[in-house]
This record gives sequence, C-alpha cells and structure tokens, in this order.
Amino acid sequence: MPTAPPPRRTAAGVRLARARTALTRPTAVLGACTLLILTVLVVAPLVGLVNTTLMEGGRDAWGDVFASPMSENLLWRPMGNSILVGVATAAGSTVIGGFLAWVVVMTRIPGRWLLGLLATIPFALPSFALALAWESVFRNGLIGGSTGILVNLGVAVPDWLAWGPVPVSATLTAHYFSLSFMLIAAALASVNGDLMEAAELTGASTLRVARDIALPVVAPAMVSGALLAFAEGVSNFVTPALLGLPVRFHTLSTRLYGAISTGDVSRGYVLSIVLIVVAAMIMYASTRLTGGRRNFATITGKGGRRRSVDLGPWARPVAALAWLLVACTTVVPGAVLVLSSLTRRTNDFTSGFTLHYWIGGSDPAFAQGRPGILNNPQILQATGNTVLLGVCVALGAGVLGLLVSYAITRSTGSRWLPGTLGVVSFVPFLIPGIALGAAFIAQFGAPTGPIPSLYGTFAILVLAGIAATIPFAVRSGTSALSQVSRDVEESAVMAGAGLFRRIGAVIAPLTARGLFTGGVLVFVQMVRDLSLVVLLATPAMPVLAVLTYQYSSENFTQLANAVTVVIAVISVGATVLARRLEGAAQPWNQNS
Repeated sequence: MPTAPPPRRTAAGVRLARARTALTRPTAVLGACTLLILTVLVVAPLVGLVNTTLMEGGRDAWGDVFASPMSENLLWRPMGNSILVGVATAAGSTVIGGFLAWVVVMTRIPGRWLLGLLATIPFALPSFALALAWESVFRNGLIGGSTGILVNLGVAVPDWLAWGPVPVSATLTAHYFSLSFMLIAAALASVNGDLMEAAELTGASTLRVARDIALPVVAPAMVSGALLAFAEGVSNFVTPALLGLPVRFHTLSTRLYGAISTGDVSRGYVLSIVLIVVAAMIMYASTRLTGGRRNFATITGKGGRRRSVDLGPWARPVAALAWLLVACTTVVPGAVLVLSSLTRRTNDFTSGFTLHYWIGGSDPAFAQGRPGILNNPQILQATGNTVLLGVCVALGAGVLGLLVSYAITRSTGSRWLPGTLGVVSFVPFLIPGIALGAAFIAQFGAPTGPIPSLYGTFAILVLAGIAATIPFAVRSGTSALSQVSRDVEESAVMAGAGLFRRIGAVIAPLTARGLFTGGVLVFVQMVRDLSLVVLLATPAMPVLAVLTYQYSSENFTQLANAVTVVIAVISVGATVLARRLEGAAQPWNQNS
C-alpha cells in the first residue's frame, strides 16, 4: 500500500515546535530564566506603578495632576523648571566639556594629562557634593540659619546666586560636564591629522578645517553628551532639593518626592510616570539623532596620526582658562567641603577649626549634641549599610549581567529572546532613580502573593539597586564576552562541560577583569546615588547619602560635608581602582 503523506503543519504548530526545540537548548533555558528575573525586577515595578494609579482611589490623581486648579503647581510649573534646568545643564556641559576635550586632546599645553584626569573626577563624585560646596560658599540669609563663607567675610550675595535655577544649573553643569568631556575627547582622538593637514594644503583656513572636518566627526558625541546631560538635569533630585526647595523652586523630581513622602502617593506615582516618559523621550531623541545613516568613520585600515594645534600667543590664556575650570569644578569644591567640616561655627573660618565633627563626642555646644561622624553609631551603621549595599548590588548585578550577556551573545536560532533581553535590560537606563524607587514602593511596599512587604528592609534596597544598574552590568558583560572566542568554549563542550560548568570554569575567569571593573563602577554608583534610595531608606535602615541630605536639611552643615567627604573618598578611590584595573589608556595619554 502507498505510504500516506505526512500531515501538514500549521503555522502555530511550527512555532510551537520551534519553541519546544529551543527550550531543549541550555542557552535558551538560561535566557528564559534571566528574562523572568528581569521581568520581576524591571517590568513588574513599572506595571505596579501604573496599576496603582488606575485602581479605585487612584484614578482621580490623573485629573488632579493634568487638569485641575492644582495642575499649575503640581505639574506644569515644575515641568517648566525641570526643562529649564535640563537645557542649561546640557548647554553648559557641552561648552565646558567640549572646550576641555579640545584642550586636552588637540593642543600642546603642558600637563594636559592631569587636566584630563581632573576633568573626569566630578562625575565620580556624588552630585550633592557640588551642591553642598556651593551652599557653603554662597548661602545668604534669605531663609535664615547659618550663612556661607562669602557672607561671613562681608561679601553680599544676591538671592539669585544663592538659591533657585542659577545655582541648581551651575552645580549640575559642574557635575555632568564630565560626560560630555569623555565622549568628545574620545571622538577628537579619532580625528585623522592627515586629513586636516591635506585640507590646509588646499588653502582651507583653520576655521574651515575645524568646521568641515573636525566638527562633523565630534558632532554625534556632542549631541549624545548634551542629551545625556539634559536627561540627568531633568531627573536629578538632590541638587534642586538642596538649592531650590528652600525658595520653592520645584522640579518634577522634588515635587514627586514631596508628594510621596507626605502620603500623597497616587499623585506622586502619576508624576513618576510623567518623569519616566520625559526621560524616555529624551533618550529616544538621543538615539535617533546619533544613530542616523550619515557616516563619520575616521578609523580605517590606513594609519593616521594625531594633529596638535599650536596656539602660539593664545597658549597661556587658554591654559589658564582650562585650569580655572577644573579648579572650580574639582579642586575648590573638595577643599571647601573638607575645610567647612572643620570650622567651629558653620562656614566661618575666623571661628577656628576643630576635629569635633569628625571624632568628637556628644557635646551640646556642637550640632545640638550630635557626636562626630566617626564616633556616631548611626553614621557607622549607615557606612556599613552603604558599603554592604554597594557590594551586594555589584555582585548581584554582575552575576545577572553576565548571564544575560551570555544569553544575548551566545543564543542561536530565533532572535526574539536575545532581542527581548536586550530591550528589557536597557529599560532601567530610561528611568530616573527617584521614579524607579517609587515604582518599587508601589510593587513591593505591600504584600504581593507569597512576597511579604519589603519596604524598610535591606532587600528592597538591593533589588532596586540591581534593577537600576543592570544596564551597566549587561554592557560590561557583553563587552567582556565579545573578547572571548567561541573556540575556547567549544573545546570545553568537547570535553563534556555543561553550560554552568563552562560559565564558571571558562567564561568567568577569562572575563574577570572586565567584570570586576564593571562591578566597581556599579559599586560607586550605589555608594554615591541618593535619588534611588531617598524614598526606600528608613531610619532603621540608614545609608550615607540619605543622612547627608537629612543633615543638610537640618542645617548641620559640618556633619553633612564630612559625610560627603567620606562618600567622595570611597567613590573616587573605587573609580581610580577600576580605571587602573581596566588598563585602557585614555586618548589624552597617547602621544603626550
């Protein structure tokens, strides 16, 4: 009898068969498991945030925020202030970062390697370090309390310079210009000097060469730096809180913090969603503007040489301006923080100096009886919590980032799983820290099925930290894995090693250096970040960044500055360690 033809398989059957086949591959199983973890850490909090505002009792918050007599103060004016600060931060960061990048990479000014090093330090500092330094110098008597150094020296400080949008924008620019500097410096280092010299030989002026050759090459880096600075300026919480809230200068981040911290959670969650949407739109615009089809490639198979600019009589003025900028953004703030933590009376150098705020015991004559930070059990507990939090987040994000990166780079067949993993792991980069903290409160602030309420526990800090830093961990893992040939892993497969044996015995040791560098950067991010933890930390679970904000709000300036110095030392020390272990030469260190 003739053999019956095999039954036709429907499209759904084919997809089901492919899914079953994929699930037999260890890499696909690993990808599915990591996607589930990312869903719990990233997607679920966002869904919980939105769902809370759509439940009974929360829907009215949308109308209150967008279309009510309160909308002006709840949304529109804070949004306008946020955009104002973001634009000023982006413009200032691009100008200062671009100028310093040009000086360091393209000129022959002596000591430019040190200029480059100092220009990268502000981004390693907590953003509130510069805000506290500004307040210590320029604070006047508008809101009462102690005054700053200039007022104590008899210098009148106008209100617009002490409080509001000008100091907020200035300190954010001083913090985030490092982003633009690093991006533009890397782009300038790739400009082929032979092209510039050839253009000059044809009679082109120096200005035209810069406009038609150098500028197009660095334009994507300038746009990326500007948009990143804009996004950071819009979403930053602590600087507007320290320098804006005392004069009722609200931004979206400070307004949502005020709403949630006073129990008005529904409106706070709506503002969080608005802030997430604004940040996502900014990052999408950055991707569109820098991901176009125009080709700016300057690195080819042919050798090229760096072209230095001889400034002639302008060398000294340019060098003086460059050193003045790095001094004002790095050296002076550090000195102000250290010295102001030692003054007997707040910001008054004529009152004498004391180590009480560092090592003193309880004395009613100082800070209402609060002991020095190194003799204060709460500070010591917060230091332990902060370091432990950084280590736990670095380990958790590092392991998860390695597994996600492995699933992305080693997956075969259907690309939907690695594509989904890449998108979901990038989402936290679009979410401002304070909005992500609000999302975790909405999702884990109350019992959910078998998961108890995590609010006020160390666990919620760790989980939120892993979620916030997973984009950095995945990028570090992907970069490290790209340097490991698949041939090495295939040899382990032939020897009978399973998936996790290969990852533990082959992949992890070969990528350890890159993963450790990424882990240190995650550690620094957690130690210096306040926006993420300001809503999650409690008096029973303190961390250094939150205590700094509390001390500053209570006008205990010496204690706030002393704690900030501790955070800065930890952050900068870890950053320097990471850069040394990374071993990558900076562009301005080459051909010096």
